[in-house]
Amino acid sequence: MRQPLQYPWTDFDVDGTVVPAISVRVDVIETGAEVADHQHRKGQLVFALAGGVTCRVPIGLWMVPTHCAVWIPGGIKHSNIATANAKLFFVYIEPGAADLPARCCTVSISPLLRELIVELSERPDTNDGDELLTKVLLAELPRMPVQQLYLPISSEPRLRHIADALTTNPADRTTLGAWASRVALSESSLSRLVIKETGLTFGRWRQQLHLIVAIRELSNGATVQQVSANLGYESVAAFITMFKKALGKPPAKYLASVMHDNRT
Repeated sequence: MRQPLQYPWTDFDVDGTVVPAISVRVDVIETGAEVADHQHRKGQLVFALAGGVTCRVPIGLWMVPTHCAVWIPGGIKHSNIATANAKLFFVYIEPGAADLPARCCTVSISPLLRELIVELSERPDTNDGDELLTKVLLAELPRMPVQQLYLPISSEPRLRHIADALTTNPADRTTLGAWASRVALSESSLSRLVIKETGLTFGRWRQQLHLIVAIRELSNGATVQQVSANLGYESVAAFITMFKKALGKPPAKYLASVMHDNRT
């Protein structure tokens, strides 16, 4: 099903049909185009053919770079925010139609899956669907590699305030002590709260945010120099060192390995 030009749409009933899978194309025009918090019975695969999309659920944030997708099981409240000029495909999948996780995750998308998703979106009558294409898609999807592009977010009000500020401005270098003063906690209390709610130290949590923002922007064509500056690093070398320590490869090699996963 093609949904041209505008994002979000308001005239499509996601749960109004029981075919195993429906693919909807959405061409984004506006910067920061958003589908606000919502949920549906079907699971949703959000695939970025171009540009990127950020998916938020109550416990976390997924930033999806080009040629990857995020899987959101049915019944989970979520929102989607797309970059300008993104080309997105939303694949809605009936519960139990594929052996997919019961939790959200980011997956690579192979060329075969990409073509299946695009082709299904072009079918004029999605109620009839295409049984063969759908069967292959639902068989291939569970085999895709999972990518570590997840940021845990707590519903605790003080941590949610910090998370909202840092996801809006990832270059913010406010120290843990300064944040503690802003939310009326001691530095040690805030440190313990962050670990309890996210499983990460504050420094590691902010680094994970930087990594997923960096991967999204690099895969969308930004240079290492641009990303380093946008994230507030003092030098490109410092950014590359952080990236390599966290993911085992410098940015260019990491992106090349992700693209290799997509081709296999």
